[in-house]
Amino acid sequence: MKKAQTSHKVRQPWFAIRKDLDSSRRALLTCLSFTLPLVLWAFISYTPFIWHPDVKLQISADREDVTTVFTSGDHLSKEYFPEFVAAIQSDNAAILAARESGEVNGTGSRIRRANVKKMRHISAVAVSNGWLTRDEDEEDSLLYEVWRDVAEGNLTETKVKFTDENREIIARNWVLMSERSPTFNSKLLPETPLEKLVPQGKPANPVYLPAPHEVLFKGFEDFTFTSEGDKPSMFDRYKHSLKIVFMGFLMAAIVGVPIGVLCGTFDFFSRLFEPFIDFFRYMPAPAFSTLLVAIFLAHDAPKIALVFIGTFFQLVLVVANTTRQLDASLIEAAQTLGAKNFTLIRRVIVPGITPNLYNDLRILLGWAWTWLVIAELIGVKSGLTEFLETQGRWRNFDSVFPIIILIGITGFATDQFLSSLRKYFFPWTPEASEKKHGPIGRFFYWLLSRDKNLTESEGVK
Repeated sequence: MKKAQTSHKVRQPWFAIRKDLDSSRRALLTCLSFTLPLVLWAFISYTPFIWHPDVKLQISADREDVTTVFTSGDHLSKEYFPEFVAAIQSDNAAILAARESGEVNGTGSRIRRANVKKMRHISAVAVSNGWLTRDEDEEDSLLYEVWRDVAEGNLTETKVKFTDENREIIARNWVLMSERSPTFNSKLLPETPLEKLVPQGKPANPVYLPAPHEVLFKGFEDFTFTSEGDKPSMFDRYKHSLKIVFMGFLMAAIVGVPIGVLCGTFDFFSRLFEPFIDFFRYMPAPAFSTLLVAIFLAHDAPKIALVFIGTFFQLVLVVANTTRQLDASLIEAAQTLGAKNFTLIRRVIVPGITPNLYNDLRILLGWAWTWLVIAELIGVKSGLTEFLETQGRWRNFDSVFPIIILIGITGFATDQFLSSLRKYFFPWTPEASEKKHGPIGRFFYWLLSRDKNLTESEGVK
């Protein structure tokens, strides 16, 4: 009796020289490529006592002895925060001492204005706890009611909770405020200085590394915000940035591909163009920004021109090199059959290099994206870069990260989309037969097959 033969599938090792991994392992590693940085980012942001060198202010106050003004949401170093708290406590002690002695410095109107500023320091807590909306946090009458409700214990603190010290300060201040008026009236505020709320904060990443959820929520808020007047929306900025990149790249490809093919085909054009192009490509494109503005004025033209300059010279050399790599036997066979120069280029060289040329242009499109931020800073700032630069200047990095991520996602998605189409444009290449069709590719294959079937059915009819 013969024993049943069992086949054991040999597991390919993870580390094999010049061997492709199977599809499941490749998919796993691709997922890890994106998830590992995100996990590390989340680990640093959310794990206590790992790396939180800053304190993010939830309640701020103004120091008497410094001119720097801090507001809620600002970051202070852990070393400076206790000093900041101690300074405010010292100011409050001086206020109480002056109140007991009856010595008040300043006029009544000046003290009332200072008291309004102190009253407004509760606004961030009111918004965080849902007592007020962001549109209401500057309405003094509503803030006055918040002081009353907190002092009387009518509000529940959900996200930001007052310290016992601040609750006592709120209660003492409200006694003075309510004696003058139960509702807000700027002329009826106390004419004696109110105590300042003592700063409160929570451990936080540095301001340049906001937590993932902060980036997510702020990005959603920025992209759903309704712009007013002539101010462009985020989607308008996004469309403008796409226009700058693709127009600059398209112009570079239209001019550069023919020159590159000629340089790779004829030594005459190679010696005529390539030395200067090779020299020029080392010049930093931003150095020409002022010249481009002088030539094309200050709108979109100089921005497109900068993307063109940053891409064109590299493109010519890459295309020329790709053209030279075409199998020489194909050209010799065509010449044997009597093909002349123009026919060789049209019928042999261009079709022969097209699959590799497609890859070159796909990679060079990614190169064009790297010039976007610099290009949109030329002349009149515009597009995503204007928003990026403005928010970065104000250190609102939770608004900066979504734009950086959006640019990366757009470039990556475009590259993957074009890569998935290659096997359908050039099905005779070895790469097309080796790779499986992805979801995007299968969709386009279905569309092409559907159109073909419809054409055949109409022909039968």
